[in-house]
Amino acid sequence: ILFCILQGANEEKPRKRKLDKTRQDTLYFDSYSDNIESLRGKVVLDVGAGTGLLSVFCVQAGARKVYAVEACSIAEQAVKVVRQNSMEGRIDVIRGAVETVELPEAVDAIVSEWMGYALLHESMLNSVLYARDKWLKSGGLILPSRAELYIAPVADPVVEDRLQFWDTVKDQYGVDMTCMSDFARKCIMNSDIRVNSVTVEDVLAHPARFAELDLSSVSVEELRSVKGPFRCTSFGAAAVNAFCVYFTVTFPCADKPIVLSTSPFKAETHWKQALLYLDAPVDVVQDTVVAGTVSMYPSEDSIRHILWNNVVTCPYLHCSTDRCQ
Repeated sequence: ILFCILQGANEEKPRKRKLDKTRQDTLYFDSYSDNIESLRGKVVLDVGAGTGLLSVFCVQAGARKVYAVEACSIAEQAVKVVRQNSMEGRIDVIRGAVETVELPEAVDAIVSEWMGYALLHESMLNSVLYARDKWLKSGGLILPSRAELYIAPVADPVVEDRLQFWDTVKDQYGVDMTCMSDFARKCIMNSDIRVNSVTVEDVLAHPARFAELDLSSVSVEELRSVKGPFRCTSFGAAAVNAFCVYFTVTFPCADKPIVLSTSPFKAETHWKQALLYLDAPVDVVQDTVVAGTVSMYPSEDSIRHILWNNVVTCPYLHCSTDRCQ
């Protein structure tokens, strides 16, 4: 059993990471372009508009009016972007949280890059659902419209690299500190969830989907416990020391849906993957079944921070309960 909290995201703010996201911007652009018939002449609400890029995309796709709502000071830059693209009459930048602003009319569509690390940490999904319930017309469009969460056992090489340091101290400085290895391992394996890039070689089984969210119907109450079972079969013999969690979001399009994936099997995004460490590494062999359930729920300290409870069972894997509540 693992119990972890995802809070700091390696102490790097999500907004900073959003500066390097060319691939996902391209997917958003393509999804809006493919939804021209759905957006042409329509009124759109951009939740968490940031620099206003998605709002501009919507106007380029034919939207009659876009309300770009942004709570942070970056809204001032969005105003400049709108002005520089001569869209003052089509895009209204509104400074404030979507829960507190007032719009002059209902909207036909809601767009947002609301996703956080592991989908829900530091996400704006609650705000998107609030906007949906208050401002979206019946049958209106939400982009993206669906999200899925996946999990897979991995062998994170960073752990062993960090532990090997203690074996090198004696050769470098004449001080034997190999006794620190066990303590250091416990510190690493009992740490909060880390956000990092997982390579294909690190993944030890086919990922399993454990949760799906339909943005047209999911409620805020359901987000208080996003959970589901998973079952993976290992590729071969290796030591499992963590689980990798990632997500996909889907944009409905005329021809076929566009999927933005943060899978380690796809090109890297700024979301990377979330790593949940085991209490200690466990050896598995070919075709070992690793199964269990995953639960994600908001921290009491902040609804935008996520707590995890991961219960795992397999013939070779036994985890302590030190971090369970």
